[in-house]
Amino acid sequence: MANDPIQQFQINKIIPLENVAGLDLSFTNSSLFMVGTVAVASAFLYFATASRGLIPSRGQSIAESAYEFVASMLRDAAGTEGMRFFPFVFSLFMFVLVANLLGMFPYFFTVTSHIIVTFALAMLVIGTVVVYGVAKHGFKFLGLFVPEGVPGILMPLVIMIEVISFLSRPISLSVRLFANMLAGHITLKVFAGFIVSMSSLGALGIGGSLLPLLMVVALTGLEFLVAFLQAYVFAVLTCMYLNDALHPSH
Repeated sequence: MANDPIQQFQINKIIPLENVAGLDLSFTNSSLFMVGTVAVASAFLYFATASRGLIPSRGQSIAESAYEFVASMLRDAAGTEGMRFFPFVFSLFMFVLVANLLGMFPYFFTVTSHIIVTFALAMLVIGTVVVYGVAKHGFKFLGLFVPEGVPGILMPLVIMIEVISFLSRPISLSVRLFANMLAGHITLKVFAGFIVSMSSLGALGIGGSLLPLLMVVALTGLEFLVAFLQAYVFAVLTCMYLNDALHPSH
């Protein structure tokens, strides 16, 4: 079981709270690392900017770079009007990024490797788009599903395609993040298992274990890159979807 690549994703109850009004509200290792993610991100941003100066420290430079990175992304996707969503997008970006990075530490739990977590984040995004779009534009928000210049005979088909495309957004948004983190960690664990297994076969096995060791090193570097890229992709798609709430007409 020590080399089981799936064991690292197992949910374990830390504080059992079963049958609370018919619900299981147990505090799990996933809950712990979600709280830890928020704490680490908040603490880093607070201490990095607590003593701001004209000559920034390394922490302040990283915090300011993250701020400008997300702000530029949001302005490019949704315009200056989209900056009202900056706290929301920045919080999502930092949560996903820190959660992905924490999951790279040995024996830590990767909360973004569970689709229920990524789907909840995706539904939060789509829910914000729908609620804000309807609140601001009313029935004009439905213009999102009616592209301009489409012949009347094709309009029912196009509307159906647009509705299906919109409903598939939370699925694609959540599965993309979940699948990349899950696959990467499983691959790392499998190659790490090869190292242990081959090392027990004597001198020849130890020599042969160098290849999977090199693969683990390379995959670890790749996974750190993927951790950032997936946070970026999640944030940039969120910006694009929020633009539909601000400007629903095609």
